[in-house]
Amino acid sequence: MTNTLSQGDIDIITAQLGRKPSGINAIAHYSPNGTPQVLEMETWVFDQPFPTLYWLSSKAIDKALAKIESHGVVKELEQRIKDDEELREAHYASHRDYIARRWEVMSNEHKAIIEEKGFKPLFDKLGIGGIANWDQVRCLHMQYAHHLAGNNVIGRILDEEYDVRAIADAE
Repeated sequence: MTNTLSQGDIDIITAQLGRKPSGINAIAHYSPNGTPQVLEMETWVFDQPFPTLYWLSSKAIDKALAKIESHGVVKELEQRIKDDEELREAHYASHRDYIARRWEVMSNEHKAIIEEKGFKPLFDKLGIGGIANWDQVRCLHMQYAHHLAGNNVIGRILDEEYDVRAIADAE
């Protein structure tokens, strides 16, 4: 991964988001066709902590996940996590992966600021999308962004049961 965003990437991301992007550290995932889909975000933005490491920028994936969310899938997944110990442990492992990756990619400057201002305990416990309750899913978009960039069991379920990867790969 490179910290240098090309002008082409910035133009695509601006069109995806509908605004000029800010706080991007790198592109965490591209489609097979070279379209940015997941942004790796800075952890200290506008003089405040930003615990969301991976931001989904793809409109096509966003639309597909919004449709899936509208059918109550988040609550279904939360119930599955509650009922299935193996899934729950895999989900917790996804949060741990997210936390480790977030700290690993954080600049030394941001680590120093976060430690100095007393935010380190939050960055050690807030998981995917800044969530404290790991039994919740909150948002399929953040789960899927982490799946494309890292290791996320909810993203794998979305690929296996809803074929989101086909949409992602077609972009």
